[in-house]
Amino acid sequence: MTTRLLLSVVAAIIMTSCHGSPKPMTGSKTPDKRIRNEPEQIKDTSYLFNGQTLEGWEVTNFGPQGPVYVSGGSVILSMGDGATGITWIKQFPVNDYEVTLEAKRVDGNDFFCGMTFPVGKSPCSLIVGGWGGNVVGLSSIDGLDASENETMTLQQFSKDVWYYIRLKVVNDSIKAWINNAPVVEISTMERTISIRPEVELSKPFGIASWRTTAAVRNIRLRKIE
Repeated sequence: MTTRLLLSVVAAIIMTSCHGSPKPMTGSKTPDKRIRNEPEQIKDTSYLFNGQTLEGWEVTNFGPQGPVYVSGGSVILSMGDGATGITWIKQFPVNDYEVTLEAKRVDGNDFFCGMTFPVGKSPCSLIVGGWGGNVVGLSSIDGLDASENETMTLQQFSKDVWYYIRLKVVNDSIKAWINNAPVVEISTMERTISIRPEVELSKPFGIASWRTTAAVRNIRLRKIE
């Protein structure tokens, strides 16, 4: 009996070495790579858009606009037969302030960010990607659109690429940057500032696209003391 037991143990050792180590059990606690460990960004009071709802905004009733909705932390301005946008319905400063936001063109070939804003008692619009997709400038200065006045520049904008837009309005000037590169700097002294009638409903502060699907996010307002 002893000899048989010894032979059985030796045979078991040989079988284990031939077949290798046992396979691990299924259902191991390997971390799921889809789980994000970073905390969600907390939006302070400088944000005009909370990333979840259109609280503080109304869909601008241009008439032929496309659908407007919130998705993935962005406001989607869908392509319509004209302008599509949102208008801020709470208090907004008329001078000495700075607005920053991110915007991108999703579809279409016209402006994906038409930001209408107050300059004292007068409204103005910063146009990004207008007149066929490349014009940047202010509408209007002394009655001339962004495509006709001295603020006009031409830039290439790729679809589905976010652009960081910054606007600064003080008592004597308007300045703007795209991706931190200056694109507008103009004195407002003794100039006539106005807007095109198509965006009249964007006053006092609004963001619109023109026959283009656009996305906008991280809209912030900072008062300049």
